[in-house]
Amino acid sequence: MPKQPIVICWMRRDLRLRDQAALYHALQSGFPVVPVFIFDRSILDRLDDPSDRRVDFIHNTLQELQDELVQYGSSLDVRYGTPRDVFSGLLGDYDVKAVYTNHDYEPYAKERDKEIHDLLTAQGIAFHTYKDQVIFEKSDVVKDDGKPYIVFTPYSRKWKAALTPAHLQPYPTEALFSQFHQQQPRDLPSLEQMGFKAAGQPFPEKTIRNEIIRHYKEQRDLPAVPGTSRLSVHLRFGTISIRELARAAQLLSEGFLNELIWRDFYHMILWQFPQVGAGKAFKPEYDRIVWRNNEDEFTRWCEGQTGYPIVDAGMRELNATGFMHNRVRMIVASFLAKHLLIDWRWGEAYFAKKLLDFDFAANNGGWQWAAGSGCDAAPYFRIFNPYLQTKKFDPELRYIRRWVPEFEDWSYPKPVVEHELARKRCLEVYTAALKQG
Repeated sequence: MPKQPIVICWMRRDLRLRDQAALYHALQSGFPVVPVFIFDRSILDRLDDPSDRRVDFIHNTLQELQDELVQYGSSLDVRYGTPRDVFSGLLGDYDVKAVYTNHDYEPYAKERDKEIHDLLTAQGIAFHTYKDQVIFEKSDVVKDDGKPYIVFTPYSRKWKAALTPAHLQPYPTEALFSQFHQQQPRDLPSLEQMGFKAAGQPFPEKTIRNEIIRHYKEQRDLPAVPGTSRLSVHLRFGTISIRELARAAQLLSEGFLNELIWRDFYHMILWQFPQVGAGKAFKPEYDRIVWRNNEDEFTRWCEGQTGYPIVDAGMRELNATGFMHNRVRMIVASFLAKHLLIDWRWGEAYFAKKLLDFDFAANNGGWQWAAGSGCDAAPYFRIFNPYLQTKKFDPELRYIRRWVPEFEDWSYPKPVVEHELARKRCLEVYTAALKQG
């Protein structure tokens, strides 16, 4: 029996059925649509924690999508393997006319997509990709001379000037759900089959809370206050549309909108300056810094045992929950790079292992900002004082008491380094490296 011609919507960072660019175009193709997700062994084999909450989050989300698709007489096709092997199997199982997917800007993703594009093109199968996870990408927002921005403020002004209602218009996928391929529900591979297990912790809600966004600017820097949206994991995996969130921000809070623009900015930087995706400092002269890289001190930082309560609170929150408040992310990153003179790439890699909302572009951008080596970075001579940061952003010590209850106890470790000594040492080392040019 001849196989029915279909098209594939390959889902990656866009795990939703509504307002999803590639899915919309696939549903308009005139062919039945099979939504496909690949648990990519190239990524999963590098994870060393069987309770990695990101895999659990993806699995939970896929089950929710599957439950919804079953109502339309359709099914996800979820497979475990390398993308090339999975697509070879898909081409054997279906008469695939085209593959639709959304852009991904990370170094590995670009290599993966080229490999699949070449595989499909060799068999005469079209590979269509679309912008979906950002509002503006690549060279959408550039200077008048066509060069990319490397400073956020002028980029954000141009971004806002370029924005039209059309950029935030949702893709009306719901009207086309009848175009899903009709088939019996397929089983998802279990977490256990892939070497993982459920983490057993709840995930942040996928709800746009208008009150949070409305008061975001006043509350965003206070880690003891639930003043941030906690939607970063949903943006990371596309369980919520960036267009929907930007529409809410436009109405309620320019401060929140600016955070979404920072996200576009870092994705643009990653695309325009691929060296940052290859482990290089954005400012090459910062690769001359002679890091101390003391492994014992790095371990104390990772475990939240530095003797600086605000730093330790942040690291313990990260280790326990996969989340860290954004203000505290800046404090702990600055502390690692400038107080301990440990290569920011060590911290970047640790966050990449632990953060539920890990996003390569934003993580790299944030770490390079803290180390002074990035675009639009904090100057190298700006060194956060953890005590002053505590006084300013956790004055009642509520956040610290939650995560470091023993901080006033004799058992709490002495500071790993004295602040003024660390500051002086950092300035000497950075100055020596930067003078070499």
